[in-house]
Amino acid sequence: MRTDVACSLTVSSPVPATALLQVAVAAPAGEQLTVLTDGRPVPTEEIAVPGARVHRLELGAGESTIAYTAHVESGGSPREVTPAEWAEYLRPSRYCPSDQLEGYAGTEFDRTTPRARLVADVAAWVGRRLVYTSGSSRPVDTAVDTLLLGQGVCRDYAHLTITLLRALEVPARLVAVYAPGLSPMDFHAVVEADVDGVWQTVDATRLAPTSSLVRICSGRDAADTAFLSLFGGRATLGAMTVTATVDGDLPAPDDEPFPLP
Repeated sequence: MRTDVACSLTVSSPVPATALLQVAVAAPAGEQLTVLTDGRPVPTEEIAVPGARVHRLELGAGESTIAYTAHVESGGSPREVTPAEWAEYLRPSRYCPSDQLEGYAGTEFDRTTPRARLVADVAAWVGRRLVYTSGSSRPVDTAVDTLLLGQGVCRDYAHLTITLLRALEVPARLVAVYAPGLSPMDFHAVVEADVDGVWQTVDATRLAPTSSLVRICSGRDAADTAFLSLFGGRATLGAMTVTATVDGDLPAPDDEPFPLP
């Protein structure tokens, strides 16, 4: 199955700024990235970062437009959990303070449950516990804030799922994806968890089928996976569009684990 993805961003800045861009898919069959500031081409530099393809841009003062298109072919093999990943994604992180919820997780879930069932149970619990509400959370909210608030968006669902899994000693990480079938269309955040040594995908929001997701990047939490970060200047993000389509019938959304292509 072929999947076509695209995004476009408009950024306005009164002074030059350095941008880190994470919108490129992990394994494209073909892609194009174009950056213009006031109509002038801007060079891009791809930086090797674990779990991501990061492009560094030196944006000039004025209005910059970023356009990315790619297509991928599904059918990638499952990703094995390396010892380094096991250690990194078991620890607490900025938005996923799993050490604060160890006791809570232990009362809500049975640690002796087989791993695949435990991961699915945690994602289903988060899906029932939270109400998806656009604009309800702040960029600085952690999983503890989300749990207390009882609502959030995809990053909040992912953060709470990751935090509970790590509190149960299950390595877990956030994955930024293009999600065919998502409505309204946007960048999407899901979770990968260690199931018997293989990264498996769950999405507590159940807003798009996990079997057709297209990986952009992965990290400890949203701090590692932001689609755009700006440094050295002031800037305003203007218009943004994201699209993701498949060439066949789209599967129904579900919350069972599937490997990402």
